[in-house]
Amino acid sequence: MPQIKSAMKRVRQSEKINERKSAQRSTMRSAIKKFEKAAANNDPQAQDLYKQATRAIDMGKSKGLIKQNKAARDKSRLATKIK
Repeated sequence: MPQIKSAMKRVRQSEKINERKSAQRSTMRSAIKKFEKAAANNDPQAQDLYKQATRAIDMGKSKGLIKQNKAARDKSRLATKIK
């Protein structure tokens, strides 16, 4: 455990940030998995789930969870499954 006041604050901030990012990453992954399951079963809701998944990916990109190229790659892979 750090002894310096600023280092202790940094540990607290890191824990909060890590918790927030973990929750956002989990939400993004869940949206992707829901869409993939629906697309595999030819579910009529697949189109709506596709929109939710791409939105989650874009949110992850804007929040700094994933990089731009990964976001584009993931969205492209989802787009091929919807056709």
